[in-house]
Amino acid sequence: MAAASQAQTIFISIAAYCDPMLAFTIASARAQASDPSRIYIGVVEQQVPGQNLRLDDEWSRQHVRFTRIDALEARGPCWARATAMGLYQGEDWYLQVDSHMWFEPGWDEQLVQWGRWCEERNSRSLISCYPNPFEMAAGHPVAKPVTNRILAFAVQGTSEFAAEHPVLMFECVAVEQDEPALGIHVGGGCLFAPGYIVEDLPYDPRLYFHGEEQAFALRAWTHGWDIYQIPGMPMYHLYTQPGSSPRPMHWTPEQDERRAVRSAMLEKAAQMRLAALLWADADLGAYGLGRARSLADYAAFSGIDYAARTIGANARKARWGY
Repeated sequence: MAAASQAQTIFISIAAYCDPMLAFTIASARAQASDPSRIYIGVVEQQVPGQNLRLDDEWSRQHVRFTRIDALEARGPCWARATAMGLYQGEDWYLQVDSHMWFEPGWDEQLVQWGRWCEERNSRSLISCYPNPFEMAAGHPVAKPVTNRILAFAVQGTSEFAAEHPVLMFECVAVEQDEPALGIHVGGGCLFAPGYIVEDLPYDPRLYFHGEEQAFALRAWTHGWDIYQIPGMPMYHLYTQPGSSPRPMHWTPEQDERRAVRSAMLEKAAQMRLAALLWADADLGAYGLGRARSLADYAAFSGIDYAARTIGANARKARWGY
């Protein structure tokens, strides 16, 4: 398996917003890959003019594709992820990550092998989770794993449907098992799948941030895709630590106040679109639900019933024995 998978290419989608960790993420993906020649990276860099990342080595010229956008012209995380999909050029595998990630040695080979394991069960399979955290200490990454096995999804214990929108909050649950588990949700910052997911499930640029993962998970599931959570996801995420200086966000007031279309307007429009998708089964064309499996099927599988606006115990930590 290892020899055959070595030839397969991986496209990494990175949507970066004024992120000082972007160079670190690209360097880590390259340095920690078992075969950097198979790695291609598409970066949507939303940055203040004059502060763009410059990569001048030969590997980067051949393997890193940039779309550069003035931070004041950016329209949110989902719009940036959709734009990054446009940099995909037919690679065998698609990996969507955030711009503040740290990779384990051999991450590429591990993901391809797990991807093939999932494909044997359903050719439309994707792998996703909220990755284990890492922190920077004296300029070096330090892993802070919750578990070295499965990081599963569950609806947070206090999260319920609001009257005006269907956004729910999800959490990461440690599951101590060594075989992949079927999941009910995806993490937008850690998603691995066959490359044709770009054509099958294009990212909706009219969503904003909240509800992004619910929409993608339900679209995937109703189109016949299975969501897997694998043991030992070989990458880590730099979460904002309490008391630390947060990285800029699209909605950070200093830049948002200078935009003609502000984040609050984008968020309101996105919530209306999300409600149309998840509550009204609206026809959103390429960004709509599939017909391979129904909303009722998803409710029975996940415990999340969008039609009835209820959340069963099977959607929460009880699903994993807590």
